[in-house]
Amino acid sequence: MHITVLNGSPKGDYSITLQTVLYLQKVYPSHTFEVVEVGRRIKALEKDLTPALEAMARAELLLFSYPVYTFLAPYPLHRFFELVKASGIDLSGKWATQITTSKHFYDITAHTYVQENCGDLGMRVIRGLSADMEDLLTEKGQNDARAFWDYVQFCIKQELCETPFAVPRTLEHIQVEIPVADNADKTGDVLVLTDCEPEDVQLRAMIDRFCAVMPRKTRVINLREYPFAGGCLGCFRCAVTGKCVHKDGFDVFLRETIQTAQAIVTAFTIKDHSMGAVFKCYDDRQFCNGHRAVTMGMPMGYLISGSYHAEQNLQTVVEARAQVGGNFLAGVATDERDPNGEIDALATSLAYALENGYTPPANFYGVGGTKIFRDLIWQMQGMMKADHRFFKKHGLYDFPQKKRLKMWAMYAVGALLSSPKILAKMGNKMNEGMLAPYKNVLGKMK
Repeated sequence: MHITVLNGSPKGDYSITLQTVLYLQKVYPSHTFEVVEVGRRIKALEKDLTPALEAMARAELLLFSYPVYTFLAPYPLHRFFELVKASGIDLSGKWATQITTSKHFYDITAHTYVQENCGDLGMRVIRGLSADMEDLLTEKGQNDARAFWDYVQFCIKQELCETPFAVPRTLEHIQVEIPVADNADKTGDVLVLTDCEPEDVQLRAMIDRFCAVMPRKTRVINLREYPFAGGCLGCFRCAVTGKCVHKDGFDVFLRETIQTAQAIVTAFTIKDHSMGAVFKCYDDRQFCNGHRAVTMGMPMGYLISGSYHAEQNLQTVVEARAQVGGNFLAGVATDERDPNGEIDALATSLAYALENGYTPPANFYGVGGTKIFRDLIWQMQGMMKADHRFFKKHGLYDFPQKKRLKMWAMYAVGALLSSPKILAKMGNKMNEGMLAPYKNVLGKMK
């Protein structure tokens, strides 16, 4: 086959993900691998997409190769999908798959994002390979890579592909009413962060209504007006100092203008099954904060224009972002059914959270994601010093091997459970013993 590799890593030839592609190239010399540098050359592709389009047209298989950045693919791939869709190229019927490397922090949402956009272009998608960053250094990882490629060839031969995702329907905008309100008489600082374009009248109306009904003072920042020098380069220069290698001042802007707010409401129109390339650039650049949930305890909300309830993967990303960050998700207001009522409900819920300091405990999204970061930072504490200090300060190093007393207690319980005679004599005492500490709590209450 002729395979066009779309390398979405900003590190180009230095991409760890690309090394798996090069490994496959050596193992399967009968195939031709043509690499298009999407991540490193996205600025050039914005000016002239022709070389990439020609390479894609030549391909029998498109192979997306990229590291997972903040729940999804890196910013350059988001921008690349925008450019490809705008070009009008016909890719229908072409085969596509993907290889990623990460620490498995929401690799599932990244893969689904790419699969959804390939589906938009009419491609036949084969489930991709999600590898750990160090997998290729092990015999098992190499075997997994070869097994994956054998499966890809099998799928093409048998014409097996993933079932396309349902395409969200185009909505007719429901009119948003904007009441008159005086923001000057309010106190507080609620930030609305948006990428609203001039022609996006609907999203602007949603923002205006929220600002009018929100009991606290609001301000709006449009990320399209910020002079981003580029997306995150994955260079890790910020790991020790917290300073981004880009000279556009974003790290200071983030900490002094955005993260100083009492709450943040993110407002966007759904683009390519995501928040769009501008927001992805913003999210990736927040890596100057490392893996630290620096806005922990801050409530957040969303104003979303588009068919949000048909975007299951985007819903997962929205909730997971709040959960991993330790933020209360006060609500998601959309314009699908009742934008006026949903915006008012979001404002009311957000005001309550600010007034009462409400931050519920994390669910699986938050607990699971934090544990992945916990193990990563523990191993890399020598480099990620600021992350290490943050995790220690907030008690996030909650390794189970530290709880030795509980471990030994479970050995004792296990010994009891393994004896049928003891179990017969105990009757219901096991359940009573488990409930004893809870009854103690309830017994102390008046």
